[in-house]
Amino acid sequence: MSVKVRFAPSPTGEMHVGNARVAIMNWLFARHSGGQFLLRMDDTDEARSTKAYEEGIMADLEWLGMDHDEFARQSDRYGRYDAGVEKLKADGRLYACYETPEELELKRKIQLGKGQAPVYDRAGFTLGDEERAKLEAEGRKPHWRFKLNDVAVEWDDLGRGSVHFEPGHLSDPVLIREDGRPLYTLSSVIDDGELGITHVIRGEDHVANTAVQVQLFEALGFAVPAFAHTPLMMGADGKGLSKRLGSLSLREMREAGTEPRAVMAYLAKLGTPHAPDGSETSADLARDFDIGAFGRSSPRYEPTELAALNAKVLHHLPLDEVQSRLGRLGLGTVSEEFWLAIRGNIEVISDALYWHDVCFGDIAPVADGEDRPFLNDAADLLPEGDWPQDVYKDWISKVKEASGRKGKQLFLPIRKALTGRDNGPELKDLLPLMGRERATERLKG
Repeated sequence: MSVKVRFAPSPTGEMHVGNARVAIMNWLFARHSGGQFLLRMDDTDEARSTKAYEEGIMADLEWLGMDHDEFARQSDRYGRYDAGVEKLKADGRLYACYETPEELELKRKIQLGKGQAPVYDRAGFTLGDEERAKLEAEGRKPHWRFKLNDVAVEWDDLGRGSVHFEPGHLSDPVLIREDGRPLYTLSSVIDDGELGITHVIRGEDHVANTAVQVQLFEALGFAVPAFAHTPLMMGADGKGLSKRLGSLSLREMREAGTEPRAVMAYLAKLGTPHAPDGSETSADLARDFDIGAFGRSSPRYEPTELAALNAKVLHHLPLDEVQSRLGRLGLGTVSEEFWLAIRGNIEVISDALYWHDVCFGDIAPVADGEDRPFLNDAADLLPEGDWPQDVYKDWISKVKEASGRKGKQLFLPIRKALTGRDNGPELKDLLPLMGRERATERLKG
């Protein structure tokens, strides 16, 4: 069977790491299986859906390197939902209900007070024509519920194992609002069925929805897809994530210089026994992807872990993957020698700006007064003429012999004078890049 999965965001806010993790799972599952990845915009919430949010989601997915094989938009498919509604009505599976939200809440409280499950009592199903006409004459508009069959619902979940729902434990779900618009439960099933989705991978908050949707797939004559429900990701504080938390949005991550490869690897491995090392490409992640590897507990998104991985990713990136981005930072075309010298000591790509100034521009050198004579002497020992790549080794040996210094007393003052910092890339790699004139000027202060 050819695999086809979907990612179905609602363009009602910015995409955050929780959304991205679901998208990544689906994309990697498709690529691992040689299947198809459908991107579907669930934009039926017309009051909150915007073109700007849709474009933002598209930009985020492109940034992550996640292409899609097919695209659909729910607002283009209202006619298909209408056809599904007519079939369910003709088959006696969709019935009109007229309770107000307040009346439904009262029923719920009464049931709970009696120790009963708050399941809808199907009062709407038993209404006669005269009763419905009377309610509509009062100005009430019906919402429409799907009548569940009184049978157990079971499936073998790829994330949770065997799942079982007893009949009578679920309310007949509302599929059509009072204003005639379809709810997610209906539109999603019709889309999945008609567009040939074979596997639905989503958060465990949808498990009860799935129990309902299994019957809805069957009632509409569709094949029931396989399901995988995974634990929801939590924030570092142990609370749920929200798409309205800007600090977790992919847009903000992108603007802060987070590497898309780091986001992909971190979220693809989060909740599994396998930690990324920063070298993984999307192809590597797809090859090794296993939906069964995710544990049953809710993983925590730790920004510090992502930041550490981001640095590791940069330490592995070849120049050809960052050259254009370095150019956009204003560095022009940089050399292989420069990139290899600095990449192991940067945490975000913009850190390259400082080290470019160290090698080719101006910085504020740092020197303690007591080290000034030592640094002047070190400058005088810099060799004349063209420097070989290993110029640092011979020079520092001469400085050590002349000064009698060693360890930090030898290396730290020189590093601070040449780079303005007490840590960073190897001086043996930086010195040939900065050249004699620049090094002399900084050492002499």
